[in-house]
Amino acid sequence: MSALFTPYTLRSLTLPNRIVIAPMCEFSAVEGCATDWHIIHLGHLALSGAGLLIIEATAVEPHGRISSECLGLYSDDNERALGRVLQVVRRYSDMPIGIQLSHAGRKASTERSSAAGRAALSDERAWPTVGPSALRFSAARPVPFELDCEGMARIIEGFVQATQRAARLGLDMIEIHSAHGYLLSSFLSPIANHRVDAYGGSLENRMRFPLEVFDAVRNAWPAERPLGVRCNGTDWMPQGITPDDAVAYARALRDRGCDYVDVSSGGNAIAQIPLAPGYQVPFASKVRAEAAIPTMAVGLIRDPRHAESIVAEGHADMVALGRGMLNDPRWPWHAAEELGATVKVPYQYGRAATRQGIPAHDAIPAVASRSAA
Repeated sequence: MSALFTPYTLRSLTLPNRIVIAPMCEFSAVEGCATDWHIIHLGHLALSGAGLLIIEATAVEPHGRISSECLGLYSDDNERALGRVLQVVRRYSDMPIGIQLSHAGRKASTERSSAAGRAALSDERAWPTVGPSALRFSAARPVPFELDCEGMARIIEGFVQATQRAARLGLDMIEIHSAHGYLLSSFLSPIANHRVDAYGGSLENRMRFPLEVFDAVRNAWPAERPLGVRCNGTDWMPQGITPDDAVAYARALRDRGCDYVDVSSGGNAIAQIPLAPGYQVPFASKVRAEAAIPTMAVGLIRDPRHAESIVAEGHADMVALGRGMLNDPRWPWHAAEELGATVKVPYQYGRAATRQGIPAHDAIPAVASRSAA
């Protein structure tokens, strides 16, 4: 039996397999509201046969967006727009759907992604950015305002309200984004956090604000629904987050009721990253072994047998694909074919099933009880 295609349970949620569609920024929202693009994007991925689909990094306040085209969940309009998308997608797919809640911090107020990367917005279009310290990400970015206690309390409340909106929408799980140099990640990193108060200095202090956010979200989120965290295994810089820091953070999260850690890396400084298939898997493996918490591995994983080995050898409990799913939205079908497993295929696509074991006749039923509010 394929390890990648065995079910996995997180609290009351059982995934049919260990394949996760990673959250991927689409830069297609209007004032934080999901659009028809999100129906197309999430809709076709929800027919892929993966075990879980996570909606892109979703800001908890307007100034927490990476760009003005980023998704948000901070207003009634945002909630209605995402509810409309979910209502359409769930009509044809019963795939579990989660959301990644985020605040971009000092990396906010940028142009949408392009071949040249993201640049800071022009002065007339920019908004103020915030961070743990008044340290800019790069020479091309503005200096952020150092968050005070009032600002941190406001952001925590933003996470809480977004969590309550996610609950009303019937989303199955939440992932808190504390990686890639965004706000919570920057608090964790000595590169970005030069504070001299209770939120800076030691690792215990640098973890304080991210853990306060986690506690607030866990308290606002239904107890039966899983809550995970994406974090950095390293900043790829000698003075940044280390794998041992990631283990300590994961232990603290575990003790607070975190259900898994999605271990990524980088983003707190411009660094040389040795990109290769599975380049972040060792961090997920270390966290899993030393923090005794389920992990999700991510990072240029495209080969089905590679994904299979990650789970089978105990490096991670789930494998997340981002670019690989954009390149091949039926990746789980093809992985099942190669590994001798099965996935659901909607009856409309039944003739496309190329392996006899795939139950091509199975229509995916509407799930009325999980329809968006």
